Amino acid sequence: MTASLSRRAFLTRSAILGCSAAASPLLTPISLAAAPWDQRLVVIILRGAMDGLDVVQPYGDPSFPGLRRTLTAGPAAGALDLDGFFALHPALAPLYPLWQARDLGFVHAVSTPYRDKRSHFDGQDLLEAGTATLGSAAGRDGWLNRLLQSVPGVEAETAYSIGHDNMLLLTGAAPVANWSPDISLGLSPQAVRLAELVMHDDPLFRDAFAEAQALSGSMQTMAENAMMAVDGMSGMSDMATMDARPKGKAKGIELIAEFTAQRLKADTRIAAFSIGGWDTHDGQQRALPRALGQLSQAILTLKAELGPQWKKTTVLAMTEFGRTVRENGTKGTDHGTGGAMLLAGGTVRGGKVYGDWPGLSEADLYQRRDLMPTRDVRAYAGWAMRGLYGFDRSVLEQAVFPGLDLGTDPGILR
Repeated sequence: MTASLSRRAFLTRSAILGCSAAASPLLTPISLAAAPWDQRLVVIILRGAMDGLDVVQPYGDPSFPGLRRTLTAGPAAGALDLDGFFALHPALAPLYPLWQARDLGFVHAVSTPYRDKRSHFDGQDLLEAGTATLGSAAGRDGWLNRLLQSVPGVEAETAYSIGHDNMLLLTGAAPVANWSPDISLGLSPQAVRLAELVMHDDPLFRDAFAEAQALSGSMQTMAENAMMAVDGMSGMSDMATMDARPKGKAKGIELIAEFTAQRLKADTRIAAFSIGGWDTHDGQQRALPRALGQLSQAILTLKAELGPQWKKTTVLAMTEFGRTVRENGTKGTDHGTGGAMLLAGGTVRGGKVYGDWPGLSEADLYQRRDLMPTRDVRAYAGWAMRGLYGFDRSVLEQAVFPGLDLGTDPGILR
């Protein structure tokens, strides 16, 4: 075995392992980027199509009770009243103090331009690309990366990539860093020593690994990558055994939020990660609270860990599309159109449900089945970035979200 393994070879092999890991449902990616601002932006992608009508329940709409036979509906069923018309799902009760402090708000009846086919894959791609259609030239980049491309001198966080490629949201020409904590590996002492040898002469890479080790509580992922990089080495199966298993979900999202907050307190100004579990075709009363618990934990952990920096932070939680207004035969909801987004942080003008409510009578529905979108979800993201960073409107409408008309300022930031 040669001990002079190059950093290029190491990174090449690590990238191969990362591509394989990207297909694993056990991994939760987090992407970060540094920028010359003091304000922080966190974008959370809610994968699986969150039912906004169950999360922010329009119990004041006279048509609503007849559309949801078994699902929670308003304060009488345990939801928390927000404003006399909308109520918050009980599973988000831990966030209610943020609503009272005006650090939490919601937007209803929003969507991307995606319509009718209701595919999770296409819907998520369009949400993260930020374009009007799939397959456009701009769609090869994510909208957060295009935002960074418009800022001269943007630099990535310390150069590391553990277990997963960047989310499409932050994919593109602008440099970003990537980290994922959710794989646990069992390593022999020989494997640990090999990792130390590989990274010994590269301070940048060695320090990045040490930081990742401290944050994830494990040396295992990077050392396994190092072993994969050694050409012609025999007996590797004896050096380490992979014990790939998901950590407890609550712990996983807590780690992600803690890591995000630590980086935001340092040089990072933009972060993005995803939370799954929103595809509630069956037994929504069981499934949705679990996903909402993840979202609640992420936001509360961000607030606690950020400390004073919470006042400079905006959190946007977005989903690919909503769900049908009518409950289905398996006590769930199917893929729909209009949905809701969540706003949180010390910069948010919370305590309000934003958006133009279209109504839930059959004539008011999209295709007589879905909540009618009344505004593009990208417009709210655009106004948030304009308010945080002062971007010219033309940059947002032409470069970040090509072809989008931002419309009037909804006033979501303080």
